[in-house]
Amino acid sequence: MNPTAGDRIRIHGTSVGAADRDGEILEVRADDEVTTLVVRFDDGHQAVLAPGTDCEILPAQ
Repeated sequence: MNPTAGDRIRIHGTSVGAADRDGEILEVRADDEVTTLVVRFDDGHQAVLAPGTDCEILPAQ
């Protein structure tokens, strides 16, 4: 996974009935061990997160 600013991210719900969350990657912060993303979700809030197995990166169109 090589996300870049402008790509989309989808975080899949991890429990029954939980909705997916979609957002735009604003910034990628990477060092030798950890990659974190600054994401603005479609509902308007922003978060810094480390993508896990429940994340899907969708290339910018």
